[in-house]
Amino acid sequence: MACVYYTASSLDGYIVDDHGSLDWLISRDIDSAGPFSIEGFMETVGALVMGADTYEWIVKNQPGEWMYSQPSWVLTHRPEIIAAGHPVQTFSGDVADLYPTAVSAAGGKDVWLVGGGDVAAQFATAGLIDEMIVSYAPCSLGAGSRVLPIRSEWALVDTARNADFVCARWRRA
Repeated sequence: MACVYYTASSLDGYIVDDHGSLDWLISRDIDSAGPFSIEGFMETVGALVMGADTYEWIVKNQPGEWMYSQPSWVLTHRPEIIAAGHPVQTFSGDVADLYPTAVSAAGGKDVWLVGGGDVAAQFATAGLIDEMIVSYAPCSLGAGSRVLPIRSEWALVDTARNADFVCARWRRA
């Protein structure tokens, strides 16, 4: 079991642009079964934690039934943002208090920090992220939400190319 921050980034370290858009990401070529792919990664995931912005992006851009079968939490002070029928729980405390619950719910599999950078920063500050997997797209955004908006140290353990992306796995240094 690991707590894994799995995300994509522009070359200059942004997850979304300054308009909250992922158009720069979803227009890129990626092999869904290739190295560091989401399909392979999802087989290892037992629970998800995300921020309110990520959840709201999913609801807006992929409406309908909740796309994940794993237990899911949204870090928010606004429980009313959860769409009817979504089996998602909200949490508004210290992530160190949520962590044991998420680990238990993951049933021996990984906990995926879906995003964004502020959520990852909370987990990293608490020393709870074991790995970070980042797929870098061949573009720069100049502004937006940072991948990890805190100072932290990581050790590179693996890299690969997947179509348009350079992918890297990092572990806590």
